[in-house]
Amino acid sequence: MRRPRPEPLPTVELPDGRVWLRVADPAWDDPLDPVPPGLSGGRWNAPGAYPTLYFSADPLTARAQLERLLADAPVDVEDLEDDAYVLVAARLPRDQRCADATDPRGLKALRLPLAYPLDDRGEPVPHAPCQRAGRRVHEADLRGVWARSAASAHPERRELAWFPAAARSRARPVWRRPRPLGRWRDATEWADLRLPPQRAPRPVR
Repeated sequence: MRRPRPEPLPTVELPDGRVWLRVADPAWDDPLDPVPPGLSGGRWNAPGAYPTLYFSADPLTARAQLERLLADAPVDVEDLEDDAYVLVAARLPRDQRCADATDPRGLKALRLPLAYPLDDRGEPVPHAPCQRAGRRVHEADLRGVWARSAASAHPERRELAWFPAAARSRARPVWRRPRPLGRWRDATEWADLRLPPQRAPRPVR
């Protein structure tokens, strides 16, 4: 008996030249190297599966990501020294198409709860089902997952897990040096980072 063909994955096209934000440890040699996150694993990639970079789609999501990193720490963002974390702004290669995990159709195709990043009981969705979804996206030769941010309860916060096509496919920094925390801690708009507003990814199907 033939298995039913999997439902096609709804996709988005990333705007060429769009700026993406990455919260980083200043001790990292290269915060835009996708190999270390690929080895350690994350929400959308199992450890050692494939190179991956995680980005926030806007300054408020970057702030939420930092707050999530501190969730089990005895300090909050306001207690940190100005050089505790840095913000990296980057642009990706042209013509990047990713799976859409921001609406019910995309979530259903990826076999994730419609309330993602929460499950039907209101609990956070663990990494395992997201990693399975990420593997399917990678096998479909898509360049990542455009998703509701798991770091924020706000329904409009977005993040991107980016899967480079090859070793030569690199994210390129916008600034010569990453911004120390003291220069982006309170940023709420792109203008606070001295950057113009950025376009959202465009649904393809």
